[in-house]
Amino acid sequence: MEVNLVWEGIKFMFLGMTTVLLFLVLMIVLMSYMSKIIQKYFPEPQGVVETASGSTAQNADKKKKIAAITAAIMHHKKIGN
Repeated sequence: MEVNLVWEGIKFMFLGMTTVLLFLVLMIVLMSYMSKIIQKYFPEPQGVVETASGSTAQNADKKKKIAAITAAIMHHKKIGN
């Protein structure tokens, strides 16, 4: 009785690859269902709407940052010459 070891190795390789593929597909499906269930019972809270005073404070901060960056660039240009 002659056993072809190459053929046996190929069969085991495909058996292992098929097992891993089926496990990964099953894991993806189960994680998708789990995600839907969690989103159903624990929805994410909606974002807070900013008021007008909050947005002006942020605009003032942005303007200060822009002014500081501009001053730094001008200072660098002055020193470079």
